[in-house]
Amino acid sequence: MATNLFNRHPWLKRIRHEWLLLLFAALAVLLACVDPQPWSRYKTWLQIPTLCGLLGLLIAIQGIRDSGLVQRVAGMLVMHVHSLRGVALLLVSMTAVLSMVLTNDVSLFLMVPLTLAIGSMSNLPVLRMAVLEALAVNAGSTLSPIGNPQNLLIWQHAQIPFPSFIMHLLPAAAVMFLLVAALAWFWMPKERVALHADRLDGHGVSRAMATLSILALALMVLMMQYHQAPLGALVLVIGFALFSRRTLACIDWLLMATFAAIFLGLGHFATLPIVGHALDTINVQQPLALFLSGIVSSQLISNVPATVLLLDRAKDALALAVAVNVGGFGVVIGSLANLIALRLAKQPHGMRLFHEVSLPFLLVCAPLVYLVTRLLA
Repeated sequence: MATNLFNRHPWLKRIRHEWLLLLFAALAVLLACVDPQPWSRYKTWLQIPTLCGLLGLLIAIQGIRDSGLVQRVAGMLVMHVHSLRGVALLLVSMTAVLSMVLTNDVSLFLMVPLTLAIGSMSNLPVLRMAVLEALAVNAGSTLSPIGNPQNLLIWQHAQIPFPSFIMHLLPAAAVMFLLVAALAWFWMPKERVALHADRLDGHGVSRAMATLSILALALMVLMMQYHQAPLGALVLVIGFALFSRRTLACIDWLLMATFAAIFLGLGHFATLPIVGHALDTINVQQPLALFLSGIVSSQLISNVPATVLLLDRAKDALALAVAVNVGGFGVVIGSLANLIALRLAKQPHGMRLFHEVSLPFLLVCAPLVYLVTRLLA
């Protein structure tokens, strides 16, 4: 009977395969039962502004894809870069640079659809590129105080001058990016770009939709910058409901639900007394202990909640920034940007390939970053 219910409702059939959503929803419900909290705390853990920002970005980028603009740009790129390794290095570099300026999630929302479009008209391995771009945003956003949420928290909490933050994080970010670039070079096939001629043409661009969507993206980034993401998302929902309902229908609403479940589950878990007691037993004033604590806690609860937990305990805020940014590699929840990249790519076996690459990458990257930053301290 349960099987028939799933088959009759496509959404239920999809949810059955959303193991991250089910896992963290179960965690959130379990913790709510054994450790009930006031509604105000659940509202805080839910991170409504972040969810609204995610929704607004999803709408704007879907509109850009619907306009045909992404496909047109993809065609221009593949016509001018002739090797797969060259394409990979170009996309990785663009992803890393954009993440410094527009934050890691915005960078992925721009680059992964572009990668999908290039893959549709060439022999570019899309899943490999999506994994590389997830690693690249972690590397690139490390350098900037506004590159990711954990850096923004540390920068505002410690009142560190913008140039000082960049100079201190530069060695770690450089090591990370060089490793990602090396991986891109050696992991990509040593082949020329093979174009599917029948797919290069016929990508008309709707100027009206492209203009509306680009303006929507700029508005959403601006509203997020000024902490008005809910208002920005509301404006975009109303605008696209009036002019392009098809775009709203294509939004990955299960990704929104997955993020909400992760925020609730991990937010509640991070505040449990047992977690606080465990952290109190670690001497985070020791550089290696802080470095390892930031990485391990990021693997367990993601690097933004890990930053919140360790920020008041660690005297060296910049060392903490290095640790939690390195902690973005490894398991998929180390940085939620990893999950965004995989969901936007929508490739079979994406989670498995990501971990096959990201976990060894963390094991290589972490000691190198620690040695370089300690030598230059």
